[in-house]
Amino acid sequence: MLLPADSLAPEWLAVPDDANDLADGVWPASAVRDADGALDIAGVSATTLARTYGTPLLVLDEEEVRGRARQFRIAFDRAAAANGTTAQVYYAGKAFLCTTVARWVVDEGLRVDVCTGGELAVALAAGVAPASLGFHGNNKSVAELERAVEVGVGTIIVDSAIEIERLAAITARTGATQRVLVRVISGVHAETHDFLATAHEDQKFGFPFADAERAVARIREIPGLVFAGLHCHIGSQIFGVAGFRESASRVLDLHATLLENGPVPQLNLGGGFGIAYTRVDDPTPIDELAGAIVTAVAEGCAARGIPVPALSFEPGRAIVGTAGVTIYEVGTTKDVTIESGAVRRYISVDGGMSDNARPALYGAQYSARLASRVGAGDPRLSRVVGKHCESGDIVVDHEYLPEDLVPGDLLAVPATGAYCVSLASNYNHVPRPPVVAVRGGRSTIIVRGETLDDVLARDAGIDGADAPEGDQ
Repeated sequence: MLLPADSLAPEWLAVPDDANDLADGVWPASAVRDADGALDIAGVSATTLARTYGTPLLVLDEEEVRGRARQFRIAFDRAAAANGTTAQVYYAGKAFLCTTVARWVVDEGLRVDVCTGGELAVALAAGVAPASLGFHGNNKSVAELERAVEVGVGTIIVDSAIEIERLAAITARTGATQRVLVRVISGVHAETHDFLATAHEDQKFGFPFADAERAVARIREIPGLVFAGLHCHIGSQIFGVAGFRESASRVLDLHATLLENGPVPQLNLGGGFGIAYTRVDDPTPIDELAGAIVTAVAEGCAARGIPVPALSFEPGRAIVGTAGVTIYEVGTTKDVTIESGAVRRYISVDGGMSDNARPALYGAQYSARLASRVGAGDPRLSRVVGKHCESGDIVVDHEYLPEDLVPGDLLAVPATGAYCVSLASNYNHVPRPPVVAVRGGRSTIIVRGETLDDVLARDAGIDGADAPEGDQ
């Protein structure tokens, strides 16, 4: 007995009434269909973008980024003021960082969080004030730490005893004074993929509480270091506030203990706020997040009889994720009959895991829509796949798309603003795509796409000359 293709659909995926609709919250607020039925983002059609810049192409809605950055700043400012403290919001640059995006978020009143020397270089090239930077990382090199201290990075989040000693040596040699936070492991297990959870005990980030006490004591002994407080991050793509509340409660116990021997001015609770990748995802509204988390901290401080510290937060995905839409061109379609007898439709596009590694890394789910026109016919359960030589090269695992979708059509995948460009590669020697910002009916390249010449430029044997001796 042959089974219908719908039998292959996961329980959460319903057959849409209209396979051309644009689900609220998944797409940028500016996304609509134009008079010709093409996807339009901030007044620029997908067909125009593809014709101008080629595909694949990441399109970033500038006003969406700015608006969400502004929302976070205002929400946490209000929540902090209502609870007798202050709040700083850092944009987590690892989600997606280029000089233009750094300038956008700084314009909206945010600071910037970096986690490598490369990200630090981008932020500095963008003109971000070093004092407004936070520097993360579990393995900062001596050179990276020297550069951070040299330029005056506002806060370094220390992650190991070795790093503390490296900073002690650098500040002793240079006479500089460096402000640091100590990253701790709260033990709260975020409801997310194992690779995204960062507060369970058996992982690379931070100090267990007992070790953190010793780390703080050592920092307080070092003339060139200023202990500014604690940092904790429980993971990424988290809905709700329960995990943040529980983590804050545990960290406040340590915070209160540390107050017995000196000030603990700041508490940074990280980020990890989730976004909608599909219509069934239900992220917590920003105002609700800010109010609930800050109130929980204030109540925890009151219960322990301690003052509410200055607070910091580090949203990244929640600022830039929904602003991004990737446009592909369909190359081939194929119906595959599987063992059960059901038929799965495969739609191959001209990108894949080189521009979006998240589905292959941890099974991330995405949505997709026909972008060059309005499709017709019944919705067909489809799997969108890339062009790479990997069976796991899946862009969208399950989606209902119009029955008449054919090669040459444009396909758009929303919510690709975070971690797609950051994780992009040249796998199979595929050039990385450009990033284009759109606003008010205009488009601008903000990250140039690579050419095959760019990809081949690193190959030392292209001209037939052997690599210089010692450079092999």
